[in-house]
Amino acid sequence: MPLDLSRLGKGDRAPLIRPRDIFNGLPNRPFPYLRQEQGEVLESWFDIRDNHDVVIKQNTGGGKTVVGLLIAQSTLNEGIGKAVYLTPDNYLASQARAEAHRLGLATASDPDDMEFRGERAILVTTFHTLINGLSRFGVIGGSHPPMDLGAVIVDDAHAALAATEAQFTLNIARGHDAYQPLLDMFEGDLRRQSAKAWADISTAEYTAAIRVPFWAWADRAQDVMELLHPHRDKSDKFRFAWPLIADVLPLCSATATSQGFEIRPPCPPIHMIPSFAKARRRVYLTATLADDSVLVTSLDADPELLVKPVTPGSAADLGDRLILSPLALNPNLDAGAIRWLARQFANGDRNGDGAPDSEPINVVVIVPSGPAAEPWKPFADAVLRVNDLAAGVESLKSTRGRLVVLINKYDGVDLPGDACRLLILDGVPTPMSGADRREADALTGSPTVTAREIQRIEQGMGRGVRDRDDHCAVLLLGANLARATTEPNRLSMFSNATQAQLGLSQELALQIKGEGINSIREALSVFLSREPAWVEESRRRTATVRYAEYTRIRPEAIASRKAFDLAVVGQTSNAAERFVQVINQTDDAALRGWLMEQRAGYVHFTNSHQAQQVLVNATGLNHAVLRPTSGIAPAKAKAGAVQAREAAAFLAATYDNPTQLVLGVKAMLEDVTWDEERTNQAEAAWQQLGRHLGFASSRPDKESGGEGPDNLWILSPIRHAVTELKTGCTTNTISKHDLNQLGGSVRWDRSEYPEATPLPVMLHPSNVCDSLGTPEPGMVVITPDKLDALKAAVTKYTVALADGLGLWRDEGSVATHLVANRLNGDQLFNTYAIPARKL
Repeated sequence: MPLDLSRLGKGDRAPLIRPRDIFNGLPNRPFPYLRQEQGEVLESWFDIRDNHDVVIKQNTGGGKTVVGLLIAQSTLNEGIGKAVYLTPDNYLASQARAEAHRLGLATASDPDDMEFRGERAILVTTFHTLINGLSRFGVIGGSHPPMDLGAVIVDDAHAALAATEAQFTLNIARGHDAYQPLLDMFEGDLRRQSAKAWADISTAEYTAAIRVPFWAWADRAQDVMELLHPHRDKSDKFRFAWPLIADVLPLCSATATSQGFEIRPPCPPIHMIPSFAKARRRVYLTATLADDSVLVTSLDADPELLVKPVTPGSAADLGDRLILSPLALNPNLDAGAIRWLARQFANGDRNGDGAPDSEPINVVVIVPSGPAAEPWKPFADAVLRVNDLAAGVESLKSTRGRLVVLINKYDGVDLPGDACRLLILDGVPTPMSGADRREADALTGSPTVTAREIQRIEQGMGRGVRDRDDHCAVLLLGANLARATTEPNRLSMFSNATQAQLGLSQELALQIKGEGINSIREALSVFLSREPAWVEESRRRTATVRYAEYTRIRPEAIASRKAFDLAVVGQTSNAAERFVQVINQTDDAALRGWLMEQRAGYVHFTNSHQAQQVLVNATGLNHAVLRPTSGIAPAKAKAGAVQAREAAAFLAATYDNPTQLVLGVKAMLEDVTWDEERTNQAEAAWQQLGRHLGFASSRPDKESGGEGPDNLWILSPIRHAVTELKTGCTTNTISKHDLNQLGGSVRWDRSEYPEATPLPVMLHPSNVCDSLGTPEPGMVVITPDKLDALKAAVTKYTVALADGLGLWRDEGSVATHLVANRLNGDQLFNTYAIPARKL
């Protein structure tokens, strides 16, 4: 009788629940063994699998998708409940389903799929599918009953967090029926915060943003509810966000901008999605980023469970990278030359003589925005946005010799092997929402903002290496990115493995420091040719690198989340107290002031007078926080005794070495740019420029609630530069509105400083005034050509001071170079500005 193999295993058979055993039991596994790092992570997770929150950290390309899918299958096999695998977008969801198919694991793409509901398949979908106000998984008070989940695996967790904040934000666009009534309701409060910003909102200035004072918002929460409730189901914006924030409306911060009205809670009330909040296991897959605070604030993860992540025993699973910052090597290198070099490498022309001498390679450039992609278009084969990614990335995997630009895609893109051999980061994203712009402005220069930037840079740098045998050269363009690889406080924020690669790259860079583009060409060629000496040392350097045993959870993140959770259940006094300790312990004055504003918002619910006192103290630390009802007495700026002495003192206190000096100044000048999305950065940089040149420099508009100019330079005790920056303008004439604004600032200066004569200054694309407007007598304009000349002069001044031992600390040397470059108070505006003229 023939053997009946179908009867095998029909008896009692316990399902495999260890992820490694599950993999070994797969009948058609795509590779014979799990990587050592994957096996170590899975074993460590299995030991603590019943922890509500677990962070798993592996280097980019370390096989996190396989790890997450096996954890999901383990949960199903153990009978814990349904398993959901979440990705930031549809493209990545399709990639994860393809990986599961290779493994032979059953997946579903629809929450109503009966295989998923029957716990026989892993649901692989986007984060948005679960987290939204109409979630089919159930929302408190919604029409769908909450769905019990055994495990939720969040892939690229940090990328998913931006989606979380967006889902819990109600954006009421300009033109919506509720927009103008909201502005009208709070007009007086907004005007008192900043008359100038209010005028900018009225005239649709792109970056204008004012927070509605928390006391006005809380006291009129019922009026807001009555205004917005009728719109709750009339548009997708309302339908998907309103159910998530309606119950916490009084606690929300509301920001008026020229594009819309943003309403969002201090932290996402993730409890509104019980399926996620109460899932038995929540697993966050991340790259080796040093700061996981946002998992606490956005997803209400337990900080005590996050602080010790699950990691492999070794961090040597990272692919090989050479990381160079051209401006750190030579401050005079031109960005255009780097773009042309990138095109040559894509063509296989490494010698730069126009004839291919090696195999063409794929070059991928990541930029933060559409405008940032423009200079690359003459060199690029394609410019891809999120919707174009799938086809574009597949093309990179199947062809060679392409230069492709990705817009604002610093995470969630896999470019393995030949898909990318040269990766270029050209800038980092700037905050887009009004609330985020306001926070970034308030915390300019703060370690908190710096840490976020480093995180984005590290995410971006990981796109081109997908496993330990992969390799990719990385160029970081611009001074801001160069500073990340040269300043110790920034370097320390990278992961241990990236720090090791940066250290080795720096050793190579020192051999070509100060040289031209051909030296960078040679370094890239050595790396891409896989010279044995480099490969051997690179592997040796990373062989002993270990993951950090503990991750960083910032105390203010824990305080913010705990405070919000207490306030949601009515304990606003306890919520306010959560901030006291962290405020007292931080040395960052800007952050202290920012946290005090948050504390004051909770204090208001029980003691409005005390809340205002807290806010008064906050303004002494950070001028960007809300103005208290009593207003702010603006601090009087005083002229320094001698310009060169003040400049030397400032430079000495700010920079420790010549490289920091040159890169710091270049980074500052990069921020003074004609870009409507970066006007706040331009104003902050202009203030710093004044200090670098030895002038007392302030931002009266920010410091006194919209009274006064964007910037004030005290050129001398009797002469002031009263400056309005219109770097977001694109018009070919200066409007009547802008002329009136400058006129108001001049009158403010005469009132505050009657002993001084104001010089009206405007940064604008044109010096021609609209026929309906009247320029101030003596008004001068810094046009694009003049700004370029000024930047060149400041760069020359800086390089000269950096060219000697500590010259930037010496008053005499500073004085000499200020005069030589016509940057002293008497000459600067005569040289780098032109008179305004009528149309």
